[in-house]
Amino acid sequence: MNYKITIEYEGTRYNGWQRQTSTPNTIQGIIEAAVKKVTNEDVEVNGSGRTDAGVHALGQIANFKTENEYEELSDSLNEVLPPDIKILSCERVNDRFHARLNAKAKTYVYKIDTGKKADVFTRRTVNHFNYDLDVDKMRKAAEKLLGEKDFKAFCSNRRTKKSTVRTIYSIDIEKTGSLITFTYKGDGFLYNMVRILTGTLVEVGMGKIPVDDIDKIINEVGSSSNDLIKNSRERGNAGMTLPPRGLTLVDVSYEEV
Repeated sequence: MNYKITIEYEGTRYNGWQRQTSTPNTIQGIIEAAVKKVTNEDVEVNGSGRTDAGVHALGQIANFKTENEYEELSDSLNEVLPPDIKILSCERVNDRFHARLNAKAKTYVYKIDTGKKADVFTRRTVNHFNYDLDVDKMRKAAEKLLGEKDFKAFCSNRRTKKSTVRTIYSIDIEKTGSLITFTYKGDGFLYNMVRILTGTLVEVGMGKIPVDDIDKIINEVGSSSNDLIKNSRERGNAGMTLPPRGLTLVDVSYEEV
């Protein structure tokens, strides 16, 4: 029996999604333990992606297989899960469905509060950054990040041997009062990529990075240009990596974009 589950969690006190031998304090490990407690079966819960320590989710997708069929499985799991992890839905799916391998697009949101003092009730899910940011400049810079590009400069894993080419379908930046919300939709994201993208846009908004330098960081303008930043596509040319608390995985899509 192949079950697809939709999960939300507040990731502040967890060591990320991926199960680790050094600690039981991961989202994957805790859900697997909950399934074991409810079904008495050892299962592997496959997530759509690995959220980092401290990152949250409103719509993480995962799947696992059991030998037997179970009714009202989501209710049973929620009874044994901690209050900051919740199964929103659980359904039987085709045996070939895999939460990570079949994913077509993901949507992440990063929230920044630019007020003088962090909001008491959102301090765990919104990054406080007391600085007046130029939203128009950030939007212009965001347009340069759209499409299929090599995002090597926006990845913290410098030793990765996998392709660093990804496609970003949209970046929306909205400001309401002191709250700025960055919404990213793409076919996939590299290690720390959304946090670095947002950090780069924030530095554009601060005036530290010119809008036109985005092309140079990506190295989209070509190796023959005299205007290239030295060692373009290097991590050091992009902006800062913002803290994980402002980042939330909102949605995972399994349909062609």
